[in-house]
Amino acid sequence: MKKVLVFGGFGFLGYYLVKELLVRQYKVTVADISENEEIRGQVAYHYCDIADQDQVANIFKQQQFDIVYNLAGFANLDNAIKHPIKTMNLNVIGNMYILDECVKHKVDLFVYASSAYAMSNKGSFYGVSKLASEKIIEEYHKKYNLPFVILRYGSVYSERPYDNNYIYNLVKKAVKEKRIDHHGDGNEIREYIHAADAAKLSVDVIESDSFSNLHVILTGTERMKRLELFQMINEILNNQVEVNCNDSGYQNHYKFTPYSFEPSVSKKLTANPHIDMGQGLLECIRAVHNE
Repeated sequence: MKKVLVFGGFGFLGYYLVKELLVRQYKVTVADISENEEIRGQVAYHYCDIADQDQVANIFKQQQFDIVYNLAGFANLDNAIKHPIKTMNLNVIGNMYILDECVKHKVDLFVYASSAYAMSNKGSFYGVSKLASEKIIEEYHKKYNLPFVILRYGSVYSERPYDNNYIYNLVKKAVKEKRIDHHGDGNEIREYIHAADAAKLSVDVIESDSFSNLHVILTGTERMKRLELFQMINEILNNQVEVNCNDSGYQNHYKFTPYSFEPSVSKKLTANPHIDMGQGLLECIRAVHNE
């Protein structure tokens, strides 16, 4: 049974990743600043702020791990813009603390949760932090021969409440306030993937040599414009939702594609079978009603 350490394992995507690892019989340790009572008893847990080098090092001193995932750090684009130094400390320096320990303790594989914004000139400090970490990981591989997989996540959603869960928060406002407010003209295109599907793909990559030392784009099959998403939500809610699009020049999110430039070669991995978008929205609506 392989031993897996997941930094940020109780976060939005981390929750689904940990559950998938457990289903596949991995022995899981979670390092996070928060806890999760639902799965706390099924994993080993360490409180850890990745900005604290000693806290990171202490986890590796207690146990040897085969695989390490880093899903920790600042994930909210708008908050990252407001707090650039904190963003770099967590997303870049914190990641380096983890990389250092992986090298010292001869970890077999390091898996990094990056973002589509690493491929874009949008995303401000958040995108910069992800791209910087990707390049640093590549350098650790060159210098120390640390095997890696970099996962670039796009528009991930689920029915679980979370600050960065865009679709859930959108649905919640539509249900509670009968309105959707959007900064943009609504023609922005995204490929949505349910977090459970993203988690399955995130484990698939460690079970195949095909992804060794590569960047992998994780995406779903649900490619649609924001307006199409809004209309879908409105129809499910019996056309009772007012949709307001304000194209006010907000420039930090990409419009059609994140591919402003390609910093490194990557593979694309698509969930199949996948959780249907309509079913995913219904689960979000059900969760909001059950709050």
